Amino acid sequence: MRACALALVLTTVLVAGCGGSKSSAPSNGEASEPARQVFADAKAAALSASSGHVAGNVNYQGTPITLDLTTVRGKGGTGTMSENGLKFDLVRVGDTVYIRGSDAFYKHFAGAAVAQLLHGKWLKAPADHGRLKSLAPFTNLASLFAAIGSYHGKLTNDGKTTFQGQQVVAIRDSANGKLYVAATGKPYPVAIVGGAKGASGTITFGDWNKSVSLSAPSDAIDISQFGG
Repeated sequence: MRACALALVLTTVLVAGCGGSKSSAPSNGEASEPARQVFADAKAAALSASSGHVAGNVNYQGTPITLDLTTVRGKGGTGTMSENGLKFDLVRVGDTVYIRGSDAFYKHFAGAAVAQLLHGKWLKAPADHGRLKSLAPFTNLASLFAAIGSYHGKLTNDGKTTFQGQQVVAIRDSANGKLYVAATGKPYPVAIVGGAKGASGTITFGDWNKSVSLSAPSDAIDISQFGG
């Protein structure tokens, strides 16, 4: 798996959020704030949420990548990802990461015989080291925003606009993308669309603070049992 490439996509492609209906709520004042302050406020809002949803489709140097993940602050996350159509389910609970690949996924990375043995089975490994370490940030909003914050270019506040019917403030990145932040209520990230360094696409955030139940898959196979 090119997990490092997936991580690079999330740091070089901007983030798009769930749209919503038009709101008559009063402005939260972000339209008049400096761009860096709006970015900081959006990050703070996201990290204060008990849970959030991340989804999207991006293209990294010709490779299509999709993700659909729900994160829970301080606990982990769950969802699916794919690269070039090779799909796998992903769960992190505490310090352990679990993946369950499709038959095509297992066949591509382990061969037909192993894919048959692993059909429908979960694999597990530590989240802080080892073979699945690079997947853990996808289930941690703090890690995602730390990465995004370290890669963006010069930011400019382009003022109010709408995104999928929702009132937002547009923050333009010199790296050819835009961050959209809610213009009413709490300034949650609503969208960053665009890309740089060979990456392009849209990733969505939404479903803030919804109740989410996480559970470790049963009978997962410990990857450390495998050889080199």
